[in-house]
Amino acid sequence: MNYELILEKLRPAQEEIGAVRETTEKVICFINETCRDEGIDAKAYIVGSVAKKTWLSGKSDIDIFITFPYEEEMDYLKEKGLYLAYKANNHFKGTASEHYASHPYLTCDIDGLEIDIVPCYDLSGGKPIKSAVDRTILHTNYIKANLKKEQEDEVLLLKKFMDAVGTYGSEFKTGGFAGYLCELLILKYLTFEETLRAAQNWKFHTMIDLEGFGTAKDKIFKEDPLVFIDPTDKNRNVGAALRIEKFVDFIVASRNFLDILDDNDLNEEEKEAKLIEFFKPLHKGHLDKSNDEIAKDILESFKDRETQTLVIKFPIPEMSADALHPQLLKTIKSICEKIEIEEFSVFKYAYWTDEEKYVIFTIELNVFKQGKYYIHKGPKVWPKKACDNFKEKWQDALYPLDEFMVLTRERQFKTAEDFIRGLLDENIHIIKVGKSIKDALCNDYILLEIDEFLNDLDNQFDYGISKKTGEELAYDYLDSLDDFLNPGQYIKR
Repeated sequence: MNYELILEKLRPAQEEIGAVRETTEKVICFINETCRDEGIDAKAYIVGSVAKKTWLSGKSDIDIFITFPYEEEMDYLKEKGLYLAYKANNHFKGTASEHYASHPYLTCDIDGLEIDIVPCYDLSGGKPIKSAVDRTILHTNYIKANLKKEQEDEVLLLKKFMDAVGTYGSEFKTGGFAGYLCELLILKYLTFEETLRAAQNWKFHTMIDLEGFGTAKDKIFKEDPLVFIDPTDKNRNVGAALRIEKFVDFIVASRNFLDILDDNDLNEEEKEAKLIEFFKPLHKGHLDKSNDEIAKDILESFKDRETQTLVIKFPIPEMSADALHPQLLKTIKSICEKIEIEEFSVFKYAYWTDEEKYVIFTIELNVFKQGKYYIHKGPKVWPKKACDNFKEKWQDALYPLDEFMVLTRERQFKTAEDFIRGLLDENIHIIKVGKSIKDALCNDYILLEIDEFLNDLDNQFDYGISKKTGEELAYDYLDSLDDFLNPGQYIKR
């Protein structure tokens, strides 16, 4: 297939390239001049996809790294790194916010472009890393040295395809393929198409080792679905952040794409039209509807499933997205495990957050109401002492059932909704809850059935100041419910 029509939209235009280059160069020059003038032993560099020329049009996130001598103390790096970043931001009248990876860094909006200014250590001479971000310059240099000019387009195709099918991005929220991993895949398989042809036959624990280090079989990687040994660090898996569901989604999406590409019953025009859709955002039927109309459609879908869906909404404290998402996943997973132990049945669960103010847990239940009584199982009949202890403890009418001594007890919670309230109000200690969100979850939550929540949607997103309006946040949540109800829709067209 000729991908030129797609690439015309993926490649940054000369005007965009010029604007990015101009802003990048002036920020780097300012930082380096400041270092010279003030005697700070540090130097700024452009890294990441902009430096490697593998960035998609409209997504020119600029990464400027300030390298400090390897011998400097971490506290000095943090202090001077932020100092230089803030000074550059203020000089160019930008707006800035602090974030935290292995140490603090600054995200600036300068000239309408997003720029991350990150301090790191100089690893020249093969020194071991001191912080996770130190590798980034090594990654940039490796790709620049090995990726051919014509392969830059192949990277753009792969990144856009992954983005459209929902598997691009290594942040915890997505759990997909990092940009660096995409570039390495093109180095391995040479083209976008050949990458998909290889991926359609991947198995769990597929191992790739470009430099032949021989470490892919190490035990530390045994749980990773894809092991791609970092060419700059033989003990690191570039695919470590890739979750199994995104790995599988990409495999199936690759098969779906190739099924069309290899379909001899389609003429070239039909084939091209279908394949181009894989590089576009998924067109959902609710795009032109109001939030009330979308909510009505979603409620009809839930009603058709004949389940009960509960919503837990609570505010979140100010914290980084990288720290927030793992805590949310751990918490909702633990809640659902306790629901299952109580003999209610969880069909599906998910969480949504705007990463500023709101968290919403969505829990769909197949079994959400129990009878008045349940059988409490004790020890097997055979050990008399254990049975005597069981009898002494309960002082109730015990009877044998199969090999066990049991008794019939009244349930404390007859509905899943009551159980969740009891869990959050009085028994939060028995679940694994993220420490930063515990207070908000216990003290300021609301628990409603999905119909109650959606019927009062206008009042659900109206507190605090957010980057998005309440209406936009409501739409984002409704869109996530559409994903909840229609899994797998992104990986096919």
